[in-house]
Parts: sequence; C-alpha cells; structure tokens
Amino acid sequence: MAHKARKRFGQNFLHDQMIIQRIVHSFNPKQDDHIVEIGPGEGALTELVLDKIGEMDVIELDRDLIPHLEIRFAVQNGLTIHQADALKFDFCSLTKDKAGNKKLRIIGNLPYNISTPLLFRLFDQAHCIKDMHFMLQKEVVDRMVASAGDSAYGRLSIMLQYFCSAEFMFTVKPEAFRPAPKVDSAIVRLVPHVKPPVEITNFENFSKLVNYSFTLRRKTLRNILKDQLDVSQIEELNIDPTIRPERLSLNDFARISNLISA
Repeated sequence: MAHKARKRFGQNFLHDQMIIQRIVHSFNPKQDDHIVEIGPGEGALTELVLDKIGEMDVIELDRDLIPHLEIRFAVQNGLTIHQADALKFDFCSLTKDKAGNKKLRIIGNLPYNISTPLLFRLFDQAHCIKDMHFMLQKEVVDRMVASAGDSAYGRLSIMLQYFCSAEFMFTVKPEAFRPAPKVDSAIVRLVPHVKPPVEITNFENFSKLVNYSFTLRRKTLRNILKDQLDVSQIEELNIDPTIRPERLSLNDFARISNLISA
C-alpha cells in the first residue's frame, strides 16, 4: 500500500521513471562517492542510486516511512537510514563515519516549505560537501541562478552565489509527482566554492546589508544607505547611487559592505 503524502512534511513523491533516470544521469553517482539523500520518501530515487554505488545514507523525518524503506531495501545492506530533521542534522558528522573522510555528494527532492532555510543550513556545512543536486520549486531555482538585473534576482541569488556556483539543469512538470504540486519544479546543481568569489571583512554586516536592501528593493541605493554612506562615498566605489538593489552584483554588495564595516 502506497504511503499517503503528508502536507505538514511537504511531501510530493516522485514517480515518473524517465525523470528519475534523468536526475540520476545528471547526478552521475560514482562507486566511491559518499552520497546522502535528503527526504528519500518511498525510495524511488534511492533505488537507482543504490543500484549504482552499493551504499549511501538517507535522512528521513517521517517515522512512518522508515519501516517502508527498511522493507524495500532489506536485501541491500548498504543503505544507512537516519530518522532525523535535515534542518537540524549534522551532515559533517557523516564524513567521519567512512574511511577517507570524503566530502559528501547530496541529493534530494526538498520539501518546498523548508527549502530556503535548509539550503542555508547546508551552506554552513559547505566545507564537508562536494556538490548538491536538488529538486526545488522552479521559482526558487530561478532565483538561485539569477544575475543582477534579472527579475528573479534577490537576496537568495546573492547569498547562494557567495557560497556556491549554481546551474539550472532542467524543469520537472507537476504530473511527475504524487500528489501533483500546483507549480513546476526544477533540478539545480550546486557546487560549493573552494574559496569565496569575493572578499568580505564582516559577513554578518554583509548579510544584513543584502537582506535590508531587498526589503526596500524599490528604493534607490542612495536612500537605502543614507544612514551609513553618503552619495560621494558610494560614487567612490564606481557605483551609481541612483540604481536599485537588483542592479548590484555580488561584488558590489561586498564592496559596499566592506566600506560600511571599515
């Protein structure tokens, strides 16, 4: 009997075999990879990955799904199931469990209702992660990969691109899921930077600046920064004080933040 998807867990189970195979093909798991799946659900994606590499970890919050996974993969002893909340899970602890302390490759169909806080949780542990492939709401992926000037560009674009490079892979239609969500989904590839692409002297100030700027995104930079920098200081950075935040690149925000911190 199929598990009934629970709205409080944001569950939408992927069942389209062509899409599942396409995801695994783009993820390209290798025999010696340390792979972690977030939210395996009924194990559709898990099965294909496990067949290729023999062992992996999965993080599942829904207790009622654990017995289902244990039965489905009973003959494959390479699956380690962690009944846990991914928002609180210490992913880096998994690198200590396997020989060689390999960085993690993380994959998952993330619940839309927790996708952004979960991404920031993973960014805090990016030093333990090789890459991530996620299914997310297409609107969120559009924001993640957006460049300055794009309509989707905003706080998530800038903060994510500080930690990772992001690549839009492909769109997934609602009918690929049970139950079908009301929006399109998309696959995104995230690769943590070995070294941040910009230098930031005070990350807390940088984060506050980006967040504050996009709460006032219809205002000009001059008005947003009026209590911190005057027009001449902004112009000294070769930035036009009359533009709005969506026109500023990651590097622009870094330079403004560093000047404020100084």
